Amino acid sequence: MATIVDDAASVEFHAFFERHHAELARLAHLLTGEADAADDLAADALLALWHRWDRLRASEQPVAYARGVVANLARARIRSAVRERRRVALFWAQREEKTENPDVAGAVDVRRALRRLPFRKRACVVLRHAFDLSEKDTALALGVSVGTVKSQTSKGMAELQRLLGAQDAPRKVHAAMARTGTAGGRDR
Repeated sequence: MATIVDDAASVEFHAFFERHHAELARLAHLLTGEADAADDLAADALLALWHRWDRLRASEQPVAYARGVVANLARARIRSAVRERRRVALFWAQREEKTENPDVAGAVDVRRALRRLPFRKRACVVLRHAFDLSEKDTALALGVSVGTVKSQTSKGMAELQRLLGAQDAPRKVHAAMARTGTAGGRDR
């Protein structure tokens, strides 16, 4: 009997993996700004889910849990990168990089601006505007209150508006992360 349950759990997890891997990779990409790391972070998150699948498969929100794991892994990766940059800065003089008259697509501008936001604001903006999650689902994914999501999303969008110099920042953010390349839509 245990083999039947294990086989059923395995089939169920495989279906979950197929349904959500691309979305989780997209989330990781938007949170970290690193396309190369996105699949790895999504895979690491799904591996963590697999280890807890017996408990998670019965839960109401395994996708929210998966998003939370991706967000935590992304946060850890960003912190690690910041620490590494600080170590490198001790050994190398920082050069000021200037780009004269850049010809950059809107999506690149938005992603660059997103990387300047603190992690929680960035996560709220990405989940609300790129993934079209409700405030409740965003709160569930990040392990925060709905009020925190409202506050951080509002502050994040105001900061993006300032960084992008645009009154229509929500439209630009949504359009830049719309269904092209690494972007996806709502949960299916």
